[in-house]
Amino acid sequence: MEVQETRVQTDRVLTIPNILSMARLVGVPVFLWLILRPEFGGPQSDGWALLVLALSGVSDYLDGKLARRWNQISSLGRLLDPAADRLYILSTLVGLTWREILPLWLTLVLLAREAMLLVMVGILRRHGYPPPQVNFLGKAATFNLMYAFPLLLLSDGSGWIASLAAVFGWAFAGWGTTLYWWAGVLYVVQVRRLVRADVAAD
Repeated sequence: MEVQETRVQTDRVLTIPNILSMARLVGVPVFLWLILRPEFGGPQSDGWALLVLALSGVSDYLDGKLARRWNQISSLGRLLDPAADRLYILSTLVGLTWREILPLWLTLVLLAREAMLLVMVGILRRHGYPPPQVNFLGKAATFNLMYAFPLLLLSDGSGWIASLAAVFGWAFAGWGTTLYWWAGVLYVVQVRRLVRADVAAD
């Protein structure tokens, strides 16, 4: 969970932070299966799905914290962490949209941002640049969305807890979506500057 870290990286693979990130990735299909069980005739497992999502959030915090404290920042970790973030967002979007908790238009808005970022990564690769690092704004957006989704899942019920979860869930979703696109636009600006500098150098 590193933002613009400038310390020396290591090529080690089996570090505690990397293992935590790998565990987060393993949890993605488990979470999706739990959230979609009712749609295929199984029992509702929203409580377990929320637990997996909560554990993912804890490990997301710990992997960056431990990597910095133990000097175990790695090239692999820089790939695993944002990959896990995006896969959890994608799986949650699929699950909540399938269950009609999230409207299709919001899912499309978030997926359009991801598609735009994939195009930018492709442009960077053609010019010999690595994918852009996760910046603070992007992490803030992910933070808001990762709070929004479990709250919206919790709102799929009745009673005052569900009503309260819906209010806070949609608030986080609104902020998260806005910041998500804001971070995406900044990535586009960054890519444009790099490409223009590369063309000028030629």
